[in-house]
Amino acid sequence: MRRAPSREGTLPSYRCVSVSTLKTSVTELPESRVRVEAEVPAEEVERRVQQAARKLGGQLRVPGFRKGKVPPPVVIRQLGRETVLDEALRTALGSWYVEAIDGAGIAPIGEPDLDVGDLPGQGEPLAFSIEIGVRPQAKLGQYKGLEVGRREPAIDEAAVDQQIEGLRDRLATLDTVERAAESGDHVVLDYAGKVDGVPFDGGEGRDQLIELGSGRLIPGFEEQLTGASAGDERQVNVTFPEEYPNDLGGKEATFDVTVHEVKAKRLPELDDDFASEASEFDTLAELREDIATKLREGDERAIEREFEEAVLQAAADAAQVETPEPLVHARAHELIEQTLGALARQGINKETYLQITGKAEEELAHDAEPEAAAALRREAVLAAIVAAEQIEPSDEELVQALAPAAERDGSDPAELVEKLRQANRLDTLREDVASRQALELLVSEAKPIGVEQAQARDKLWTPGKDPAAGSVGAAGPGSGAGSGGSESGGSPGGTGQIWTPGS
Repeated sequence: MRRAPSREGTLPSYRCVSVSTLKTSVTELPESRVRVEAEVPAEEVERRVQQAARKLGGQLRVPGFRKGKVPPPVVIRQLGRETVLDEALRTALGSWYVEAIDGAGIAPIGEPDLDVGDLPGQGEPLAFSIEIGVRPQAKLGQYKGLEVGRREPAIDEAAVDQQIEGLRDRLATLDTVERAAESGDHVVLDYAGKVDGVPFDGGEGRDQLIELGSGRLIPGFEEQLTGASAGDERQVNVTFPEEYPNDLGGKEATFDVTVHEVKAKRLPELDDDFASEASEFDTLAELREDIATKLREGDERAIEREFEEAVLQAAADAAQVETPEPLVHARAHELIEQTLGALARQGINKETYLQITGKAEEELAHDAEPEAAAALRREAVLAAIVAAEQIEPSDEELVQALAPAAERDGSDPAELVEKLRQANRLDTLREDVASRQALELLVSEAKPIGVEQAQARDKLWTPGKDPAAGSVGAAGPGSGAGSGGSESGGSPGGTGQIWTPGS
């Protein structure tokens, strides 16, 4: 990390900059908004017009020219310059917008108000303006030497016992028993389901093994099999969850079930033989010690994250940052979009998520506003520290920052940096790394104190105490929605549709 030349603030009220082919000017507006005036040079406009004409020419039939070989001047004469220019704008305006934002050197928040002026004549530049929210500026308070509570790692023996029991459960065997099924038992069964007396696709299964009391099936299905014995035939009545797919949501169904076997789980004895079978250790004591060590290491990592968050929150509490309501609401919508994107990668679409939460997107955004306001404050404080400390990451540090991603992708981090440089996106990476370095500076300068001492001074921050820690809806960012409790899709044995989360 090196110090950059001294500069005042992060956004002068008016300035002119240029990036790539565009010229931009930035004017501050009230409530953390700015207006970016951008001008695209005439030669760049003409280049885009020619590109659009060639594209349109591929669709034209003009006497004397082969299809797809109509020259741009002929296309412009045939369709009119305004039509071709309109097509050029559709294609190029998105990239010009990105260039203008990059050239303005701002951190945009929310949706922009984009205004394209009069279409330029031949040989004239194109002017457009953008009004958009930006990250607020912070007036720093104390940010060095902050006294923040930090707990000591502690391992509960009950947590070790829980890990041991999990290992026992994975090594358990199922023994056939001649008695009625109880919660925790497994049953082997056939089933055939009907809705309104009509069988439905995926509603039939044979020799399916299910665990009673697991909560993995449609609500009520497992409970109605408790007490059944081998050879019993039962009729199970259930209602599909509202969000259930394939047009079955909310419908009542009847399943004819035949129980073939009842199996009881038999756990291995808790001794050295179990330890050697479950792990690389010869004794149960060694296994317990290893589990305790790993739990402690995990707790130590959690403490580091907690302390880091607490220090940043303390610096944010000491700073003065204005967070206008429209800006907060815009950031809240961004948080929702991030959540929806993460869930989509897990196979949960937006409509399903909204059904699970029982809320509209606007309601979720309103719920996320405390988190959004806190996030804006923290980001503003880090940006102010970057400016105050004149932090500017070196190219070597940028390469180091990309090393983990490059290793996952099997690429060269230096090549990734060069690609970002060529795409005029290196400043975004540099800003991210600078923010991380600012946070590391905060943490290195902070003074950890005991939890009881911090509580006495009312200086202990925990996620539960911070209003920003509330989740976005029922399964907000990082909550792991859809990883086992989404109540959508599946069957007892994975062949039908009786819905087992995660199947």
